Amino acid sequence: MTVFKKILVPIDGSDTSDKAMRTALDLTREALGTVRFVHVIDDDRHLTSYELSGDLRTYAHHNARELLQKAMDAASAMGVNAESHVVDKPYRRLGESVADEAADWGADLVVIGTHGRRGLGRLLLGSGAEQVLRLSGVPVLVVRGP
Repeated sequence: MTVFKKILVPIDGSDTSDKAMRTALDLTREALGTVRFVHVIDDDRHLTSYELSGDLRTYAHHNARELLQKAMDAASAMGVNAESHVVDKPYRRLGESVADEAADWGADLVVIGTHGRRGLGRLLLGSGAEQVLRLSGVPVLVVRGP
């Protein structure tokens, strides 16, 4: 049986993300490992001319810290070793940022939630989980939303 000691979990505050977080915490607790929660500031600059700046960027970082603190609190309540990190890399897509973070941190596994979009929704919004699956150099566990 493979034991994953370093599990990376991208979180965004959605129910799907929360489910992935709980799954990762359970796996990490069993393996006596460490989980790293990441929140990617994704400004979609690669798709449009939209760019986060000034107050919006400050708000995005504040929101990211709040989300990560909730995840850290959940890990603490379960007795799981955890750390967190805000990823803010302009012009990088979610999948690229998560794959880079997994490689840089030396993750054994990425656990990510998926909304399971299909058809036009997937075409327009893309699939962050699919991007991570394609780009990650480590195994990826995809958790379907509630």
